[in-house]
Amino acid sequence: MFAELLRQKLSGILSLTAMQIRALQSHYNLLVRWNQVLNLTGRSSLEQAVERHYCESLFLGTHLPVKPLSVVDIGSGAGFPGIPIAVLRPDCSVTLVESHTRKAVFLREATRHYHNVRVLAQRAEMLEETFECAVSRAVSYENLIQNLKRISRRADLLTGREAPPAELGFDWQEPIGLPWGRQRFLRIGVSRETGIPARVSS
Repeated sequence: MFAELLRQKLSGILSLTAMQIRALQSHYNLLVRWNQVLNLTGRSSLEQAVERHYCESLFLGTHLPVKPLSVVDIGSGAGFPGIPIAVLRPDCSVTLVESHTRKAVFLREATRHYHNVRVLAQRAEMLEETFECAVSRAVSYENLIQNLKRISRRADLLTGREAPPAELGFDWQEPIGLPWGRQRFLRIGVSRETGIPARVSS
């Protein structure tokens, strides 16, 4: 059912290979098991989970530049949007940053067979690296203000209706409405800072 729903909701937007669908199905199965004892995500139906967690994350992935990138997922939680991006874009190096220790344990278990993912169990303010792109979902603007522009020149955020505040220090494109409605948007921004080091994480 997961695979059929995923294909249905991505119809006309994105085609995944059988291997990619199996990888996402495996992540979902693990998430359901762990969610019984650890609050990784809010309780939701299969359809809601496919749409909100997987489709939104993959939609973000389709808007990343078409070249190998170092990507950091700030406040990754259960692995969104970072894990679907890593599945969609195996050419990208994805770092999942999650300060909650038990969630970081889940992320390591979920990605132990991924060649392009690493997990950092720490807060974003502890990061000393810079990345070509920062992504995030369900992290408040307030919690991003101090670190986002220090970590990356580009940000791709999955958000609600509220526009990013000027304090983030980014110039934002017109928000892109997600195909599944519910007042959800992809916001792509470029930092106004010129002093971010050119060195990035590999």
